[in-house]
Amino acid sequence: MFGSDKWCAGVVAASIALLFVPFAIAQKDNPTQLLPPQYQNWLDQDVRYIITDQERAEFARLTNDQQRDEFVNRFWDRRNPDPESKTNAFKQEHYRRLAYANTHFAHNVPGYKSDRGRIYIIYGPPEEREQHPMRSRLVPASAPASSRYPSEVWLYHYIEGVGRNLVMQFIDTCECGEYPLVNDPTKKY
Repeated sequence: MFGSDKWCAGVVAASIALLFVPFAIAQKDNPTQLLPPQYQNWLDQDVRYIITDQERAEFARLTNDQQRDEFVNRFWDRRNPDPESKTNAFKQEHYRRLAYANTHFAHNVPGYKSDRGRIYIIYGPPEEREQHPMRSRLVPASAPASSRYPSEVWLYHYIEGVGRNLVMQFIDTCECGEYPLVNDPTKKY
């Protein structure tokens, strides 16, 4: 039809090769995609919010599991508030927060990926927490969103390096349980 079977085979081979170009580019841009699952989960889930960009880049350059295991151990050791202790209080608290976030803030996404989960993992439980799970349908449409939708307000009296009396408001405008963060006083714009 187009002249030869060789031509058709060449077109098919070239088309298949083009399908893999985006994959190859993605691998080059993100070398950690080839990590064994336990290390990928550690990066994407366990330490997602506490690993520095520099540490992430260093981890990405590691070439074998022994180096990765050593890196993970050093990562936790650097954060240990009492290096003489057999237990790492920072690591224990971090995994407690992660478990709490996954148990209490999961809804359509894992709890650690939610805004409430992220804030809880990074800063811990707020000193004060107001929950307004149900709103009356009699509230006028002109009222603020925090009056019309389920919401939570978290108050942190002090976060080191960030400030004092930080108020975080989460409003579930989709009424789907997600509670996105409306304002983030911890961000420096």
